[in-house]
Amino acid sequence: MKRELIKSIKATTEIMFHNFYVTLVTCNMDFILCDMPIWKHCYHTLHSCDRWFINPARYEEPPFHEYGLNSLDYMGEKVLSREDLLAYFEQVKDKILAYLDGLNDEDLYTKPEGYGHIRLECIMGQMRHFYCHLGNINATTIIETNKWPRVVGMAGYEKGFDKNDLYEE
Repeated sequence: MKRELIKSIKATTEIMFHNFYVTLVTCNMDFILCDMPIWKHCYHTLHSCDRWFINPARYEEPPFHEYGLNSLDYMGEKVLSREDLLAYFEQVKDKILAYLDGLNDEDLYTKPEGYGHIRLECIMGQMRHFYCHLGNINATTIIETNKWPRVVGMAGYEKGFDKNDLYEE
């Protein structure tokens, strides 16, 4: 059972989640971007990853979810705090990393039950989506603070993450 590709995907996913943690703790949750507060953008990003990374055909909404909460076109009544989002972030991260731990390279070419795309397409699609929103959210932090939230790549991964190292110098 080969796991070379899965190991690379998992490392990249761990980096992705670390970078979003920095985003979550540095952004202004009330900043308005495209008529929606940043907390909605954060939830939309996490919710999409939660739903589409593994198998959207077999997805269950989180218990606190309500209609339209993940939509960037509909405000609704419910508001999520930074603490709510950090808790959901940890749940999504743990779920995704555990999923990757259960895969081998051959699984990447198979379709999740009830869904029309292979697992690799689900994973790559969410990485693209996730980083698009991460960049948008970080841009609002840069606009407001003139500080660049620290994002790491493979070199940062190999060095290890420091959750207190939040901004580029």
